[in-house]
Amino acid sequence: MRTLREVGAVRTVSVREARQRLPALLNQAHAGEEIAVLRRGVEVARLVPPPRTPSRLPDLTEFRASVRVRGQPLSAEVVAGRKGARY
Repeated sequence: MRTLREVGAVRTVSVREARQRLPALLNQAHAGEEIAVLRRGVEVARLVPPPRTPSRLPDLTEFRASVRVRGQPLSAEVVAGRKGARY
């Protein structure tokens, strides 16, 4: 008995068939499909694709190389600040 059908953009499958075909259904969900799992015609669960991860930040190597460093190193600034601080 095949109960897999499409309703709009969401495919539906019975609980029984979901148990039998879980690896294939997970692959389909990973590929971008939504699958509703029905128990006696009522939706009880939904397999959805994982959220898309935002793209990584661009490589900043060239930007960092183009920035001119001015002044003393930070460690020297900290030492100078401590010497001039009032305790």
